[in-house]
Amino acid sequence: MPNIMNNGHLSFLTLLLLITFVNSHEFTVNEATIDGIHRAFAEKRLTSRQLVDLYFYQIEALNPVLRGVIEVNPDAWDQADEADEERERNLGRRSLGDLHGIPLLLKDSIGTKDKMNTTVGSYALLGSELPRDATVVERLRKAGAVIVGKASVSEWYQFRSLGIPDGWSARSGQGVNPYVPLGNPCGSSSGSAISVAANMVAVSLGTETDGSILCPADYNSVVGIKPTVGLTSRAGVIPLSTRLDTVGPICRTVSDAVIVLDAIVGFDPRDSEATEEAAKSIPAGGYKQFLNKDGLEGKRLGVVRNPFLALLNRSTGVSIFNQHLNTLRKSGATVVDDLEIANIEVMLDPYQCGEAVVMLAEFKLALNDYLKELVTTPVQSLSDVIAFNINNPDLENTNEYGQEIFLASEMTDGIGEEERKAIEMMENLSRDGIEKLMKENELDAVVTPGWSVASVLAIGGYPAISVPAGYDADGMPFGICFGGLKGTEPKLIEIAYAFEQATKEFSRITF
Repeated sequence: MPNIMNNGHLSFLTLLLLITFVNSHEFTVNEATIDGIHRAFAEKRLTSRQLVDLYFYQIEALNPVLRGVIEVNPDAWDQADEADEERERNLGRRSLGDLHGIPLLLKDSIGTKDKMNTTVGSYALLGSELPRDATVVERLRKAGAVIVGKASVSEWYQFRSLGIPDGWSARSGQGVNPYVPLGNPCGSSSGSAISVAANMVAVSLGTETDGSILCPADYNSVVGIKPTVGLTSRAGVIPLSTRLDTVGPICRTVSDAVIVLDAIVGFDPRDSEATEEAAKSIPAGGYKQFLNKDGLEGKRLGVVRNPFLALLNRSTGVSIFNQHLNTLRKSGATVVDDLEIANIEVMLDPYQCGEAVVMLAEFKLALNDYLKELVTTPVQSLSDVIAFNINNPDLENTNEYGQEIFLASEMTDGIGEEERKAIEMMENLSRDGIEKLMKENELDAVVTPGWSVASVLAIGGYPAISVPAGYDADGMPFGICFGGLKGTEPKLIEIAYAFEQATKEFSRITF
């Protein structure tokens, strides 16, 4: 990553004067929210340019250790200046939108047609040129967001090899949990969560196939929304599984995450098969209207402890989780405890439930299609990527981590009888599992400790929100997860926001 401080934009003296000015106006980037930033804009205590400078200073200071950012956007200052000029011309006559002038990081698998790379952490894609921005990026730019850079990832979504650690990629190195340096940052949207938690950016965007938003949010004490598959377009995003992939926000608060979600949802002709049906569930007026502090009132919540409480593996997990259930009750929810999801052991095993079979086949198909669309690229197929890793073992740590999943995927031959049976298995498990549980118990959401319910939600394309829940004795964070059926984001937002407002006593990290 280039040295921001030596690029001529941000000298040490300039930075010192900037920090003095901003601090004298009672604004700090630590735990800054979108609402707080806009208040500072409106009161002329802050500009987007100053905010970008402050976040770049945070990145310069912290990223050499945390490695949450893989590269910064050299056009960020121009975007910030444009936002400031629009704000000056507007003079408060009309709303410019909640994301206008707000710095945002994109996971390094979400495509941008600019000076930045899109590589999912791999040198194999370095220098590739995309034909256009990913659809979600187009929508963020239209909303006025300032794209400040790309967040680090677990390389190739950890789908290259089981040996690749959470948060590691060849390009960025090992991502570090900002709460507990030896703690797991989780993946694959690790950098998005690390960067928000460490105040290196206001808000971020991640992707999830199975746990890649929910787990990093959980482990880094931030909020993650995994939308219903198809609610957000995947066009222009490096794919893993067309059946399971989704794009969603990772932010400091539920409110910030919902603001980002509102900006990126909707039908996309470039991803029509997935987005056409999901777009029907988008409420008129968007999702922000469901940020209701009384949102737990009258909700019926089903608690699934087994096996997730054991998988949480936190010494304080049981007592804190029980406290939160009492908070849910006191806030007006009916809590149906100790429910069981049918065939849960099968659903959590990717080989038994069919997920692994489907992902191996879909990855090869989807990646090859993605690579064909690129204007220029060093690799044109999965087999080329495999060859690149063999030929560049030092760059890619190939001898240490291997690429056995890539090799298995390359051996597949499209969607055949085995894959169709696996898809049917996932559909049946979802219907007889979480869908049956929720319908029979008339639930608005299922509640689980930690993030390990992600696989159950993944195979059915269901949405979920992870909200910070507490910290273990060693300071390691953990979250609480609210999951639902397709299209139930309004209910999940009400529940998650009301829970967050009732449990604000949890401290956050500051640097």
